[in-house]
Amino acid sequence: MQLYLECPCTSFPRSFARDYKETYRYPPPSTVYGFLLSLVGEVDLTAHVKTKLAIGVLGNEPPISRIVRKQRHHKFSRDHLGTYPTSKFSKPNHHEVLTDLRIAVRIDSSEEQNSVKLEDRIAIALSTPSQIARFGGLSLGESWAMVNGVRLYRPDDGTVRWLVKDSRGLIGLPVWIDRTTSQGTFQRFSFRDDFNEDCFVSIVAPIVEAKPSKTKTTRKPKH
Repeated sequence: MQLYLECPCTSFPRSFARDYKETYRYPPPSTVYGFLLSLVGEVDLTAHVKTKLAIGVLGNEPPISRIVRKQRHHKFSRDHLGTYPTSKFSKPNHHEVLTDLRIAVRIDSSEEQNSVKLEDRIAIALSTPSQIARFGGLSLGESWAMVNGVRLYRPDDGTVRWLVKDSRGLIGLPVWIDRTTSQGTFQRFSFRDDFNEDCFVSIVAPIVEAKPSKTKTTRKPKH
């Protein structure tokens, strides 16, 4: 299955971005996977792991613009108990955004363990949307970056330049981000004009090894 989608304005903030919110130039696999889950109304991030995604860009490079927008800055504290007035905890910051983004996404769910695979659910969502239950807008990236539409790719949509896995590539994108620790796995890419299997990246959650617990030793009383 290959999809076509376009987003007039979006942003993919880099993992290390703080006050100045830089954006990735291309949509990360982790973001595209989240978009597809939102499309079918799935809230469990692990529901369709082992899905393989390939991402391609159509047309010209999406231009990056810099805007100034108000952002909230705070840390949870016992003093405020979750109440953070906008007048005190917001300030203007620079924010990079992408415009006129058009991408193609190829999906392969053959390695999934589920009986109803992600490809099947997407096909249902596109053909008979009344059969799925979802909420909110359909966004690519941050919640405000809603897409113009999504459908099956057509040859007349244009030529696709595919992101291909490349250990020496200059394009680094996150494949999985842990929401609790903000850590994740990354993959380097480069571009190629024709599609091959190296364009696919598998969405797999990293295995977190449990830290060994420290055992307390009790001292024997001296006689």
